[in-house]
Amino acid sequence: MKRIFALLLLISVTSCAELQQVVNQLPQGGTVSELDIANGLRQALDLGIDKQVSKLTQKDGFYKNELVKILLPEELQKVDKALRDIGLDNLADEGIKALNRAAEDAVSEATPIFVNAVKGITFNDAKNILLGNDTAATDYLESRTKTELYNKFNPVIKNSFDKVGADQIWANLITKYNAIPFTNNVNPDLTDYVTNEALKGVYTMIAVEEGEIRNKVSSRGTELLKKVFALQD
Repeated sequence: MKRIFALLLLISVTSCAELQQVVNQLPQGGTVSELDIANGLRQALDLGIDKQVSKLTQKDGFYKNELVKILLPEELQKVDKALRDIGLDNLADEGIKALNRAAEDAVSEATPIFVNAVKGITFNDAKNILLGNDTAATDYLESRTKTELYNKFNPVIKNSFDKVGADQIWANLITKYNAIPFTNNVNPDLTDYVTNEALKGVYTMIAVEEGEIRNKVSSRGTELLKKVFALQD
């Protein structure tokens, strides 16, 4: 392990030509080319997108996943509590469900954007990702896609709110809350809030798959993944 760690440190400061020479010395039963490393990282991200992000597009993909379930924004937590305190649990639950349904609708817009970002990974990108922390690949993807995804998600979430009647649910919910004595009116921008929460959920699930591949040999389902990620073990 010490030998491998030392070689990995050396990789980070060598040129591409020197990198291949060092990689060839690693005890893994074969050589790992620069193209292998880049393709391995692309494959890992593709796997995360295919296995994890696709789950979020399904009914209850957000709502029944505690890792990414969207709760009320902080300024509306008091709304939720107040409604539950007076026995309106079902109404509060419907409000939360509407937020998550909108996110589930929006995530289907993510895959083409992710695919383009993954295709653009260079060898230098891949080298830095491979030697990075457990979320380095996810962080790379987020840095390349977040703005574009926000712009795609936002109108879809707004339309979803209209489609499932979320605007009416929230109007009803907030109206009832505002009718409770000694409360102040609230009217947050739920579309922006859910858009950002949906983005967090997407990157969270990709990070889950990345962590599995980095830390569990059994999760490296192809020979390329096994060969490339052996470099960071």
